[in-house]
Amino acid sequence: MSTNEQAIRLAVRERYARAAAGAAGSCCGGASLTFHDGRAVPDDIAGASLGCGAPIDAAGLRRGETVVDLGSGAGLDIFLAADRVGPDGRAIGVDMTPEMIAKARANAERLAVSNAEFRLGEIEHLPLAAETADVIISNCVINLLPDKRPAFTEAFRVLRPGGRLLVSDIVSTEPLPAWMKTAEQWTACIGGAIPVDEYLDAIRQAGFTRVEVLSKRVYAPMLFSATVRASKPTRN
Repeated sequence: MSTNEQAIRLAVRERYARAAAGAAGSCCGGASLTFHDGRAVPDDIAGASLGCGAPIDAAGLRRGETVVDLGSGAGLDIFLAADRVGPDGRAIGVDMTPEMIAKARANAERLAVSNAEFRLGEIEHLPLAAETADVIISNCVINLLPDKRPAFTEAFRVLRPGGRLLVSDIVSTEPLPAWMKTAEQWTACIGGAIPVDEYLDAIRQAGFTRVEVLSKRVYAPMLFSATVRASKPTRN
């Protein structure tokens, strides 16, 4: 790993440790959310989301499914997923920041979510067995990686045949200039953005098929958030 990659990883880890303590803001703001039984997600949990889209809404989750969230943060998307897959389903969050894991576990206890769990680990080296998940989601996390390809390779490994990938992420319209690729810009969801065609190619190269952009939203000049869906082929 290069010195620059190490600096980026350290900066990202430090920023999200601060975010777990409430000292860093969201990339794209929070939302007012409710569970199926009408309970509102507490504002402090909804507002702590660092996402840039709504992969949960695009995932079409079904009762009994297992969902894995790459970079689960304080747990918002996992709690929504756990609600949708029901008590016979599972929702597993993976995050590299111990502070975020601790916060997510505390939030799960506070919300009495019994079918969610959180594991410490890097999304390029998922602490999960092969073919564990029916659905993998990620919300504004993969763009933080110096190299996105291992995360997609791991997602493919962990998905069951026929499983689906739903990711929301910041991508660019063209390659970013060098001055935008500082560690500080990287942690702000800017410096790590790659051209959308390159991003989609990385998903395809991991083995996914039916890769498509479902929605786009302008984020900043040259940058936009995209929600992407892809599938792991079924066995013959």
